[in-house]
Amino acid sequence: MLGIKQEALAFELGDDWNQKKVSLLEQKEIVESDVLMQVAQILKVPAEAIENFDEEQAINIISNTASFDNCQQPAFFNNQPTFNPLDKMVELYERMLKQQQEMIDKLEKLIQNK
Repeated sequence: MLGIKQEALAFELGDDWNQKKVSLLEQKEIVESDVLMQVAQILKVPAEAIENFDEEQAINIISNTASFDNCQQPAFFNNQPTFNPLDKMVELYERMLKQQQEMIDKLEKLIQNK
């Protein structure tokens, strides 16, 4: 509903997360409180809003507040990212380079030991 992709949430949650893990998290009935707080902080919503989420009620709110006649979006939709996408790409690229260098170092050690 907020337009955030699972990959983006996984990136924000840290290195231990990926799209599949976020997908599994979405399917859980009970989410650990520390993970819930972290997700709520990333989504910029109260944790209670996630705990008490009712999809039908949310759809009703959207349909009652959205004005489709003049194509305005409800105020709670924010299509502007709160981060600079280029900065995130640079961070991702640097992380990938670091991982690649670590892999090269490990391979060099293996070769030297033979």
